Amino acid sequence: MGHRLSKIYTRTGDNGETGLGDGSRVSKDAFRIEAIGTIDELNSLIGVMLSGEMPEEIRAELTEVQHQLFDLGGELSIPGHTILEAAAAEQLEQQLDALNASLPMLKEFILPGGCTAAAHCHLARSVCRRAERRLITLAGTESINPAAVQYINRLSDYLFVLARHLNRSARVPDVLWRHDR
Repeated sequence: MGHRLSKIYTRTGDNGETGLGDGSRVSKDAFRIEAIGTIDELNSLIGVMLSGEMPEEIRAELTEVQHQLFDLGGELSIPGHTILEAAAAEQLEQQLDALNASLPMLKEFILPGGCTAAAHCHLARSVCRRAERRLITLAGTESINPAAVQYINRLSDYLFVLARHLNRSARVPDVLWRHDR
């Protein structure tokens, strides 16, 4: 195990910079820090989801997602370092396909909502999409692991289908968007 933090504050960020894992310092509003922060926010939202009632299989999947997101944050904190592999996105695809197989075909757009767990899932999905945008912005200026973008893209799809699954399990209908209201 690496070093433990015995002191949480260091005062090294008081001037608007933060340290990366390779020892370099960057502005706290740098593209890389925006991406890391949004991944952290997404991970926190998944933690909120896990604080509620959740089927054990889904709990295990989401806990693994949290670990993958923490790995991704670590990867992003060391420019040029790779942790996340393409297999992580493939695993999400398999889980997504399994969840989607039991759902009725979607013929309409749905609004975020339904049961509490599904609503939290939709919120996490929207933050996931923002994380994807932050990764794309970063990739426009620096080289990043293509598996990271693929994973986040797949995760947003997984969270969408999971929200539908959670609503169905709770016997709460998805909220359909009505264009004619």
